[in-house]
Amino acid sequence: MSAALHLAKPEDLDRLMTLVAAFHAEMAIESTEESRKNALAPLLDGIPLGCVYLIGPARAPLGYIVLTFGWSVEFGGMDAFVDEIYIRPAVRKRGIASEVLIDLPKALAEGGLKAVHLEVDREDESAQRIYQRARFEPRERYMLMTKTL
Repeated sequence: MSAALHLAKPEDLDRLMTLVAAFHAEMAIESTEESRKNALAPLLDGIPLGCVYLIGPARAPLGYIVLTFGWSVEFGGMDAFVDEIYIRPAVRKRGIASEVLIDLPKALAEGGLKAVHLEVDREDESAQRIYQRARFEPRERYMLMTKTL
């Protein structure tokens, strides 16, 4: 199955909102429709801090991936963080997420990106295997920490 990527645009908001709501429900992420819309709309409008790709057919996406961009002295330039990646349950275990996580970083590297990061639940061995197949490696000395503002 092809994991074709389409850069999401403002007209994709409704399709994306449905997918994000499903992901947040599955992962028990507390969010409101308003907060999801407020977070997604600037990305779809072209804010340079991140982007959203629809995975699969643009009219009936199989999932999405959200990237946010930053700058890293350690990695020597622009880096990205996979903020969210979601594949509809009915089409999981077909290699779609792996394909996205292998192909998208290659394309981003051609654009000058130096590193892509993600976080994964320490107990989610299935997700860890997917990420390791795509050559993401744990950074044993580091732990992601957050301060909510």
